[in-house]
Amino acid sequence: MANKRNYAKELNTLIETFTHEEKRPTLLLHACCAPCSSYCLEYLRQYFDVTVFYYNPNISFLEEYRHRVEELKRLVSTLNEEAKGSEMLNQIALLEGTYEPEKFFEATKGLEDCPEGGERCFICYELRLREAARLAAEGGYDFFTTTLTISPLKNAQKLNEIGSQLAEEYHVACLPSDFKKKGGYLRSIELSRQYDLYRQDYCGCVFSKRERDKRIVQES
Repeated sequence: MANKRNYAKELNTLIETFTHEEKRPTLLLHACCAPCSSYCLEYLRQYFDVTVFYYNPNISFLEEYRHRVEELKRLVSTLNEEAKGSEMLNQIALLEGTYEPEKFFEATKGLEDCPEGGERCFICYELRLREAARLAAEGGYDFFTTTLTISPLKNAQKLNEIGSQLAEEYHVACLPSDFKKKGGYLRSIELSRQYDLYRQDYCGCVFSKRERDKRIVQES
């Protein structure tokens, strides 16, 4: 079996190629939530002009969707306020996509009983990354990527594979990533505490919530 690629190392190597350039590359960063975005933004804004893109049709409940997007807006606003006057850190932009849960249900029809981390999740990855790639191409960004690879529960190998495929389709580069590496996930927990961010305990879709609820019952 071939060794898995080290996407965290690939990202560092790529960054080294333009660290000393005067103009920073532009990055469209798909964000799933504020906690996952916290470390990603702390790290990436040092090297890129970042636009955060919140697009998550997998979130089945409008109240949950709004809660997460408002927390992300609060985080971005706070980070921008802290960076005022800095010559090293540019302001972070934020774009909110359309809330269209029907697209998620349509794409995952027939996979309702698929376990977490399986084919249904891969389709969900592709759905969100495709919209990010499309918007990045239309907006003339240098790169796109996602915060999803910071989660130990998400398949970083699959996310990068999907990103690479979409990069070829939309002719915009996908930034390799595995943000949980090198203490990234632990740092996101620290930052979540620092900024008092809402940390959800399920992915967002009704199916992950169902599994969460079942687990709570079993552990009680």
